[in-house]
Amino acid sequence: MTVRETDFKYLSDRRSMRQRITAALMIVVVTTSVGLVGAAPAAAGDTAAATSNHAASVTFADQTSGGTTVTVDEVTLPDGGFVTIHDSSLADGETLGSVAGTSAYLEAGTHENVTVTLADSLNDDERLTAMAHRDTDGDRAYTFVSSNGEADGPYTADGGAVAASANVTVSAAVSISDQPTDGGSIVVDSVELSEGGFVTIHDASLLDGETFASVRGTSEYLEAGHHENVRVHLDDELSENATVIPMPHTDSNDNEMYDFVAEEGGADGPYVDDDGAIVDTATATVQAEASATFDAQASGGNHVTVERVFVPEGGFVAMHDSSINDGETFDSVRGTSEYLSPGLHHDVTVALDDPLTEDDTLVAMPHTDSNGNETYDFVAEEGGADGPYTADGGAVVDVGMVTVSASVSLADQTSDGTSVVVEDVDLSEGGFVTIHDSSLFAGETLGSVIGTSAYLEAGHHANVTVTLDEPISETRSLVAMPHTDSNSNEMYDFVENEGGADGPFTADGGAVVDAGTVSVPAAVSISDQESDGSIVVDSVTLSNGGFVTIHDATVLDGAVFDSVRGTSEYLGPGTHENVEISLDSPYEEDGVAVAMPHMDTDGDETYDFVADEGASDGPYTANGGAIVADASVMASGGLDESDGMNESDDMDDSDDMDGSDGMDDTDESSGMDDADSSDDESAESDGSPGFGVAIAALSLLGAGLIALRSRR
Repeated sequence: MTVRETDFKYLSDRRSMRQRITAALMIVVVTTSVGLVGAAPAAAGDTAAATSNHAASVTFADQTSGGTTVTVDEVTLPDGGFVTIHDSSLADGETLGSVAGTSAYLEAGTHENVTVTLADSLNDDERLTAMAHRDTDGDRAYTFVSSNGEADGPYTADGGAVAASANVTVSAAVSISDQPTDGGSIVVDSVELSEGGFVTIHDASLLDGETFASVRGTSEYLEAGHHENVRVHLDDELSENATVIPMPHTDSNDNEMYDFVAEEGGADGPYVDDDGAIVDTATATVQAEASATFDAQASGGNHVTVERVFVPEGGFVAMHDSSINDGETFDSVRGTSEYLSPGLHHDVTVALDDPLTEDDTLVAMPHTDSNGNETYDFVAEEGGADGPYTADGGAVVDVGMVTVSASVSLADQTSDGTSVVVEDVDLSEGGFVTIHDSSLFAGETLGSVIGTSAYLEAGHHANVTVTLDEPISETRSLVAMPHTDSNSNEMYDFVENEGGADGPFTADGGAVVDAGTVSVPAAVSISDQESDGSIVVDSVTLSNGGFVTIHDATVLDGAVFDSVRGTSEYLGPGTHENVEISLDSPYEEDGVAVAMPHMDTDGDETYDFVADEGASDGPYTANGGAIVADASVMASGGLDESDGMNESDDMDDSDDMDGSDGMDDTDESSGMDDADSSDDESAESDGSPGFGVAIAALSLLGAGLIALRSRR
């Protein structure tokens, strides 16, 4: 796209810029029998009280999107349910295949500004349909596709589904808040790009037609997708308070360099919609005074989070305990952040070197880096270096009450349906982190448990993998909840004892939780079997249709294409059971079958992955690797089970190919503690042999070197 200065004349008439960001975190809080502290599923914006006497309805206006989310203006669900986004293939009868994304469960009533994340980003403008769906099976999980339309069908009226359509222009979205600055950088809250590009900061002279001279700074290259808290360093620093205008720009020449100014608008023009360039505005206040915002929170006593820190000359934020009020200037320091560059910082995590063992009021105090070595020396130098920022004759501080219990963070993620990764958990005592499904919010305290970690020692753990008791085959809102080990046997007994043991960590009268959306693009399972020229896949769920392919063990050696033994016929979106695949190359001796769901990327319902050398019909992926399941195969007439096949080798749960070079060493029972131990230590869950797969040829798909992980 080529944009000239004259294309910006409309800006002078638009002094009040509209905010365009659509990806907002929406919270629905529902109390269960144990209560909840933390985030309920991200689902909706403003939510009215239940209005079950109202008819279902949907309002969905034309809008601009960065391609990853859309916003439904209003939806009324008399009995609760979901609002689902269908793409234009719905008009062609693709009832299941048209599903492009769905909200989390919405309570009965009217909901406004519901943000729906799309499973696959939009690349082109499209007419989408928002459709109100029921929760017919009462599980608060959207299973319309995986159940082949037998559950969670749409609300209907006058003989048709309750729905509304809108034209969605694929472009970008951006959001920024008023903020302090040292003059050298600006933080953009959120930017969503349909293609890669940049976010540029303009000053108010843009409104007077200074298209190029108004550019103060530009971000590094940003991939397509959603980005938060993007710091833009200003080439032309601010010396006084100013209006700043963030503007997403394309990378029209694909060189990942911002050339808009150098090319005088001939390259890397702004993202636009029908109203012109997409922008937002904020006031940047140039100040020399530091600030900090520290909210009351629950913690395992090992980590705390400072919501916002501004350090005009760079430095640190130190956490002091309440003994600072007794004059314990140095002994009160419990921990400090890493070095923070000059400017504004959000959600700064501070590891406590001296963990809290009881509730206390902590003091967040921004400190300078007076000796310029980017190391916090205030305590070691007994105050001779890196002293606190001051204002009005005293140190700049903010205080918050910290309840010693636990904390947890569950990020949105993709999964093969067999496991979930908990990003962060901090336990004041040893225990577990349990995954609940969204029926928890309907009071199913015990029945909502779908997986639990192994025992975790007291402390901070990162990237804890929890294997689910039963695989899930559809996208769900899940809840991570830290649990105690109340009977000290290092076994999770909460469900078995009907809540009489190993209850959740609590704070402020409720269980400590965090919710996240776990997307499952495909799932597959296969059992050990005898083969006489065919393989049976127990079950495969494909969100967008495709195929399931059988690879042999030579895929272990990187034979991505030569390892293909056979492929199913085209399978439509939904769940397919007992899929029999005739093998082009039957097994002549015992071996391994790797079942891999594949997309139909070119829409011709023909499997072209091998013929096109990976250029089309690539595998469904999760967490950067192909989704797979594997099983032992005994060739017909070969050795019997006692001679050649071990029952412990049964691999009937779907798995994924991750980014390691061989066997995935992730220990499903442990996380990363403050001594930098991690989930990368090698482990075999039950002593059975595992194997790894190096699939270098999948770099053709942009996947790079990936590896097959077998859970034995």
